[in-house]
Amino acid sequence: MPEVAEETGEPAPAADSPVEGRSPRRRGRTTALIAGAAVLGVVAGSCTGYLIQADREPTKLPSLSQSTLVQAKGPAPEPLSAAQDRRVKTDGDLRKLLLKKPAGAKGAEWAGVGGWMTLADMAETYEKPAGAFSDLVSGEFRRAADTGWKVGRTYGVEIRLIQYRQEEELQASYMAEGENDYEDAEGGTKSWAVPGSDNGMVYIHTKPDTKPGYLPQYNATAIAWRGDIVMKIFVWDTKPLPKSKVMDLAERQVKKL
Repeated sequence: MPEVAEETGEPAPAADSPVEGRSPRRRGRTTALIAGAAVLGVVAGSCTGYLIQADREPTKLPSLSQSTLVQAKGPAPEPLSAAQDRRVKTDGDLRKLLLKKPAGAKGAEWAGVGGWMTLADMAETYEKPAGAFSDLVSGEFRRAADTGWKVGRTYGVEIRLIQYRQEEELQASYMAEGENDYEDAEGGTKSWAVPGSDNGMVYIHTKPDTKPGYLPQYNATAIAWRGDIVMKIFVWDTKPLPKSKVMDLAERQVKKL
């Protein structure tokens, strides 16, 4: 059985072996010596370069001042119109971007005062108002416009435009994604993309809500966002809602944003 070296735990080489005394540790040490020599060479080169540069005349730097720019001749450009600049529309009266109540429909009593919804009004639409209030504040809620109408005794529509400040994050897209996840998670839901929008969705819930003493209620929702505004449309009736009716509302509202 070969003798085992005490230091490495490997079989000791024969006395006449040409590799006697070599160890993997030596390899690392040799590398360190080479690296040390390389560092000394870099330092020596840097010192030599510094001495050479010190003997040279200083190079003049270009002046920091620049020539005055002359404005091009001709009339000043006209400011963008509301059709070209979205901020003209969205920073103005948000209620003007809502669809108008159709002829023959009755105005909704649930719509906000004067067509506006306050932060507290928005929070009250959630199952946990206190938590929703805090989320809306941290989410940079700015304002919300609201409208709605009823046709007959059972069919109703509500439309909300919710605007965010977006000083820190793109809250409109984040909020819209959360609403989409919520709608998708409900059982018996069919969904379609809204034409003319790269993110709008329509959701029709085929299972009605039922409560004792009330007629069954079928619900549909449309969600989209553009810039700093989230669009939400709610439609309900006591009979199943046709896709065409909900989609028409969604398409027309998206075009106004």
